Amino acid sequence: MIRIYTQIEQGEAWVRRYRGSLPVFACVLGFTETCLIPGISAAGLTPEDRKYTACADAEFLYYGAAHQPKYPLPPLTAGASPVVISRAVVEKLKIPVYIFNAGLPLVPSVPIIDLGGAIARCLSTGAALEIATVKHLFAQGLLWGSQLSANISHSYLILSECVVGGTTTALAILTGLGIEAAGKVNSSHAVCNHEQKWAVVEAGLAKIPTSVDPLELVAAVGDPMQVVVAGMAIAASRRCGVLLAGGTQMLAVYALIQAIAQAYSLSWQPEAIVVGTTRWVAEDSTGATVDLSLSLGKNSVNQSQETPPLLATQLSFAGSRYPQLQAYEQGFVKEGVGAGAACIAAYISQNWQHNELLTAIEDQFEQLMNSLSH
Repeated sequence: MIRIYTQIEQGEAWVRRYRGSLPVFACVLGFTETCLIPGISAAGLTPEDRKYTACADAEFLYYGAAHQPKYPLPPLTAGASPVVISRAVVEKLKIPVYIFNAGLPLVPSVPIIDLGGAIARCLSTGAALEIATVKHLFAQGLLWGSQLSANISHSYLILSECVVGGTTTALAILTGLGIEAAGKVNSSHAVCNHEQKWAVVEAGLAKIPTSVDPLELVAAVGDPMQVVVAGMAIAASRRCGVLLAGGTQMLAVYALIQAIAQAYSLSWQPEAIVVGTTRWVAEDSTGATVDLSLSLGKNSVNQSQETPPLLATQLSFAGSRYPQLQAYEQGFVKEGVGAGAACIAAYISQNWQHNELLTAIEDQFEQLMNSLSH
């Protein structure tokens, strides 16, 4: 039910170590005005819709389909929000969920932990966030990573995200850290819009010095989620396992972890951290996630970097009775809000096989459809 694509031995050891244990699920929400560029993302039909995506996903993750949302899930180009997958697992397995606001234009109506962040300007400005905000968010990440891991030394922490436009800020961070990432990232589109992303990234990076401190790089071209999750992962890795939930965006976070830990001489445990996503991301023919993961170990700026283990759920919707779920097999949506990691957790914690996973997700989707028709 899961496949390990890179650092296989380390990945297998991680899975063995946490087999049977229940994780804690954290989701960090953020916003970048990069997502308002027409066509940059498919996570919401229009730029206006994309302002609500994180709020809608947070509500659905926390309450599920039975709850009357303040922010309904926005219509997508195709498919269904990946939060349906995450919710199906956390609900069935009773996984504790913590939701963090790192910087949003609107506040979700769920119990949320506000980190005192800010929304990011478009990365093409080369001035996405104030450096003081980035340092504050990083400190908050360290603090919460330490708190969330305090009582789960024999288990692991899932660190997920919802940032529309986040694969573009990820490309900027990876490139700024000296990693060959152009043409390798994923997107919510069926065919990745590499040229559009690269043009935005080039514009932003052209406005800053070629070599900057990693926190300054986030301030220039990043988004508020990245530095929070990097801080959380560094602190949590000292005590428990960490499953970075996502594809491109979490590979950028992993690269940031390495760069920040080195720049600021922070201790962390690389063997405690893995990256977990979906098969649709890992095997996306219009991206190159496995190659990107391997590129983290071939950094032109920093030779001592490691490649993280990349895991992916082998969940397939080819046999689903819902066309909105089948759309994933055509390359739409792919991942988000920790969907892949939730499926990995169902397998590691409860040994769920494919049919159990598919049934839970379809039940959740059916509830959603029923609530929309009322």
